[in-house]
Amino acid sequence: MANIVERLTAFVQKVFKTSLEIFLEALKLSPNAQGYVLGSVTELLLKKKIEDEGYEVKRIREKWEGRKHPNHHGDFYFKAHDGKKWFVLESKGVKSNSEKWHKLFNYDRLRKFINNHAEKIAWINQHEETEPQIESWLEQNLPRFMDDYADNIYEYEEIQDFLNNPPKRITDKSKAIAKLRKLSRDEVGQLIEDRLAYVMSKVKVLETHFVSGTSEANERTQATPRKGEFNIVAIDIVLRYPEHKFLFANPKLLESSGGDPNHLQQDYIIGFVFFDENQKPLLSITDEWYEDFREVVNTVNLKDAVKESDMQIDSRNIITRNDD
Repeated sequence: MANIVERLTAFVQKVFKTSLEIFLEALKLSPNAQGYVLGSVTELLLKKKIEDEGYEVKRIREKWEGRKHPNHHGDFYFKAHDGKKWFVLESKGVKSNSEKWHKLFNYDRLRKFINNHAEKIAWINQHEETEPQIESWLEQNLPRFMDDYADNIYEYEEIQDFLNNPPKRITDKSKAIAKLRKLSRDEVGQLIEDRLAYVMSKVKVLETHFVSGTSEANERTQATPRKGEFNIVAIDIVLRYPEHKFLFANPKLLESSGGDPNHLQQDYIIGFVFFDENQKPLLSITDEWYEDFREVVNTVNLKDAVKESDMQIDSRNIITRNDD
């Protein structure tokens, strides 16, 4: 451990020209920097996981010589040690604000959202009516929605818009907003964060966010990846799980975008992470996603392998043992 601290201190002094204490404080104050570091950690762990399962892995060069190959828009090439064909692996994370985006801090939205995705949930008996099962689960696991969280809350901008354009009749929404009208932006934000923390103590949403640029070079017709850009996508669910954990899918087996059947959708609800009374996670995911990398590799058509002559490999060492 002392060796690691010494190496880290020397690295920070050499690269950032400051102390470890200042570096740590700067990192804590910069969510963007934390995001970049987390992304690098994810890629390192993914590479190690695939190698440990018997595959050879090489990083794809970010800056290509010439025009980037349209089917090499991933992070890694991989092949079995006893194989000859190379494939492309893309690394992604999950959305960090799914619960807030879907307004799951209100009971009705939470109940309807879970019901809309009931087929993804392991503890629901699919042969019986789903909504009563969900309502029972909510009552047992999130009881505050039955009393002090029973009223809906709204984001600050929505409250202000409503107050500036009040309806002429009394509604449930008008009564709920009347209780919030005197709160500041920060106070409303804190109410929402408190409820989200409560919800996420029992259930978290696993949702992808595939957003990509469009240009003639990448042959995209919309701002999501084409299904042929990579052979497998790996999703690190660490933002919704107690540890780094990867789920894998063959993009050609995911539902296509409505705008172009050759493209992926922007968002997929992979499933949920539920937590029991001991905070032990229970993963519920759809059949298109795999925990076992070998299983998803078996779904890839060998004809979709990349040509070795087209590969552009990043030859940099991912982890250097020598500080020089």
